[in-house]
Amino acid sequence: MTHPSPAAPLDRIRVGSAPDSWGVWFPDDPRQPPWRRFLDEVADAGYEWIELGPYGYLPTDPAVLTEETARRGLKVTAGTVFTALHHGPAVWEDTWRQVSRVAALTRAMGAAHLVVIPAFWRDDKTAEVLEPPELTAAQWRDLAAGTERLGRRVREEFGLRIVVHPHADTHIDTEEHVARFLDATDPSAVALCLDTGHYAYCGGDSVRLIETYGERIGYLHLKQVDPAVLADVVARRLPFGPAVARGVMCEPPLGVPELPPVLHAAQRLGVDLFAIVEQDMYPCPPDRPLPIARRTRRYLRGCGA
Repeated sequence: MTHPSPAAPLDRIRVGSAPDSWGVWFPDDPRQPPWRRFLDEVADAGYEWIELGPYGYLPTDPAVLTEETARRGLKVTAGTVFTALHHGPAVWEDTWRQVSRVAALTRAMGAAHLVVIPAFWRDDKTAEVLEPPELTAAQWRDLAAGTERLGRRVREEFGLRIVVHPHADTHIDTEEHVARFLDATDPSAVALCLDTGHYAYCGGDSVRLIETYGERIGYLHLKQVDPAVLADVVARRLPFGPAVARGVMCEPPLGVPELPPVLHAAQRLGVDLFAIVEQDMYPCPPDRPLPIARRTRRYLRGCGA
């Protein structure tokens, strides 16, 4: 492994990890490690901050989860929800029902963020096209209005800040789509979770995004893309799930984007940010995540984080 040269401490960046880096995509799946193993290993790898992952993977009883995390020296940064707000007011009640339960647990764990991921436009496994990859003007308006409504209500009822996560195979993915979404939404209600891997997967430049829309960046996910695998994925028009199974996301510093420039651009914003390592590896052998997590944490320390 190539190690970065010593750098000035990134004292505004707080590094963590997530169940995703242990191959966890679902609340319950026999191919995923048991939740106690994840907690043991993420602490062993040197992290103190974690995300909740898919609701129901970690205990949903705040008392149980607080005890389990505290005795391992772990603290929670965020919960995660999936939404389809471009479908307009008709989906609001169902959306709020699932958002509110995740937000309640997130708040109970002392976290301050809720990561919001848009719905996929094609099936994550079969590549079946579920709806057009481009939104209509009316759908863009519904997406913006619904997300602002969600951001305000989550803040009012739970004291959390929503951070919208551009994601492969969703309608908020490319530089063009991310810029359109940010330009259409109120900064006081909606912030961005910049995932460096997903943004590179969709052709985006993370440093340029931070420098252009710095005031909108509320949270980071750190991951890298293997350019050779990505080229094959694009050529074959594979959906995100099979792309991950092929190893499109790789551990740093083996892929793109280079993380030190991203971290230093984020540091220059002058605000405290969580930077959560999220290397998609579903499914993966049970003994694979921990060595990668240890190497990644060591690498990020070498970057100053």
